[in-house]
Amino acid sequence: MREAEGPQIQPRVRSLGFTLIEIMAVVLIIGLLSTIVGVSIFAQVDKGRVTTAAAQIRNLENVLELYRMDNAHYPTTDQGLEALVSESGISPAPINFPRGGYIQKGRVPKDPWGNPFEYEQPGQNNPESFDLWSFGGDGQPGGDDANADVGNWFEGEGI
Repeated sequence: MREAEGPQIQPRVRSLGFTLIEIMAVVLIIGLLSTIVGVSIFAQVDKGRVTTAAAQIRNLENVLELYRMDNAHYPTTDQGLEALVSESGISPAPINFPRGGYIQKGRVPKDPWGNPFEYEQPGQNNPESFDLWSFGGDGQPGGDDANADVGNWFEGEGI
């Protein structure tokens, strides 16, 4: 038996690899997953900043109480929190108390968003003592979520 002569048709061999559509589908899925994870992470960062602001306010409240015990009054609104740093207006230091103020690093800390804390004495919300607050992420009064004010008169998460 003799084989047929003429052009031989060979079966087409599929090359190994991925098609453009398969690669685009994988990139799309990865993009969607990273978006979902990114939104969750940024929400946690904002929540952490609010918690940090509340903790800083509690610490500053304690320092203001020390100032009141030494001076028989809180700093005035005009003196502000800077009275905790400077020596002016501070009565003689008690035994073993370092001169130069009530804050170790010599400067009033800023809130987690980089803005100064607000201070008012007597406070509108705490007329017997003081109001101490941060305007939140937007640096403006009011707001929601991470942009909400955090102060020493709020209950729960605000402080």
